[in-house]
Amino acid sequence: MEHIFVHEECVQAEWIDYNNHMNVAFYVLVFDHATDALLDKVGLDANYRKEQEKSIFVVESHVSYEDEVTVNEPLLIKTWLLGVDQKRLHIFHEMYRKNTNVRCATNEIMALHVDTVMRKTAIISEEIQIRLQNGVNDSLRTGSPEGCGRSIQKLD
Repeated sequence: MEHIFVHEECVQAEWIDYNNHMNVAFYVLVFDHATDALLDKVGLDANYRKEQEKSIFVVESHVSYEDEVTVNEPLLIKTWLLGVDQKRLHIFHEMYRKNTNVRCATNEIMALHVDTVMRKTAIISEEIQIRLQNGVNDSLRTGSPEGCGRSIQKLD
């Protein structure tokens, strides 16, 4: 599976919970850092946010926890851009143990481009839309990542 964005991070001691593994909240933190790295690479970085007064807000997120990680483990997050339109980004992250390449979690998000002054959605500039669409094309060259589009099944 192709990916276009990679982020690396190490599990911190303060992220470990009473079960002696990384707490669920910190998986989301690491995925958020990977999202920020993606945004930086496509031009939706701190300068953009300041100068354009626009940003990206996550409006939906789905995390799947597949395997536990422990203190000091190096993590590798592979990020796919699954879709983009004038105001939305569909992103999928996969978290791996860097040393063994075992997938331990996924995070699928839908994000909106927002005018931070008006607090309303805003159209992404054509230049950045083109950059994002190129990212989508690169990401999906060989298909969607495993687990994309999951939902929680209701209990009977």
